[in-house]
Amino acid sequence: MIGSFLNVVIHRKPVLLERQWLNDAAQYLQDGTAMQRVLGPNRRRLDELAGVGRALEGELEALPALSLSRPRSRCPNCARPIAWHENIPLFGWLRLGGKCAGCKTRISGRYPLVELLTGALFWAVGWRFGPTASTLVYCLAVAVLIAAAFIDFDTTLLPDDLTLPLIGLGLVAAWQQWIPVTLANAALGALFGYFALWAVAWLYRVLRGAEGMAEGDFKLLAGLGALLGWQALPSIILLSSVVGAAVGVSMIVARRHERSVPIPFGPYLAGGGVAALFFGAQLGHLWQIG
Repeated sequence: MIGSFLNVVIHRKPVLLERQWLNDAAQYLQDGTAMQRVLGPNRRRLDELAGVGRALEGELEALPALSLSRPRSRCPNCARPIAWHENIPLFGWLRLGGKCAGCKTRISGRYPLVELLTGALFWAVGWRFGPTASTLVYCLAVAVLIAAAFIDFDTTLLPDDLTLPLIGLGLVAAWQQWIPVTLANAALGALFGYFALWAVAWLYRVLRGAEGMAEGDFKLLAGLGALLGWQALPSIILLSSVVGAAVGVSMIVARRHERSVPIPFGPYLAGGGVAALFFGAQLGHLWQIG
């Protein structure tokens, strides 16, 4: 059931973010004082930009209301609402044969995959940590990581609404001793996690003159560091970098990806974080850390 909700988050959260950004842009275009500071006192040009802002604002207001709970799930092709019995996790998709009951358009197999992945990882966390507060914390973290990974894969966006709460969750859980990580190690994990990737991105920008990594990746690794402690960071970075590089090179060799098109790093960070959650001690000993 939580995996089913994560599908909604994965699909709608980027749209909600982009609507908000476009609305902010529309308001900014209509801010004559700000535009004059940037562009100078060209009255005709400022009026043209304000008109563009008003037109954009009108288009956004004409869009149907959207949130994580409204409207009901529906087929993106024929807009047929999905009945409750068709929305039962896993079984609903299987019962429909992976097709819309109305227009017979194929329903992506990723929906049941996310549901199955969420359930499997929740079970694994419960099996690993037992009936403890750690299980609740890490299940919540896993849900956030799944949503963040798929959103980044689809859009190369890592929403602050997911990454920043992950940092807070790790710090609060360590402070309250809900997880086997001290508050000091959690704080250092958040700090080192953020600045480790920031330093890599800064160095890449200096050497290549281009952005090599987005700030969302810094925040995601900071969240993983807060949850798992600074000792887990080398394992997470190494695992995610090796897998990400292997996938990226294979995609380029197979000519399914242009070199100039960015490859999202969030899914690999999330995967490295999950691996460190379950096998952190073994990986730490392997790299002679912790």
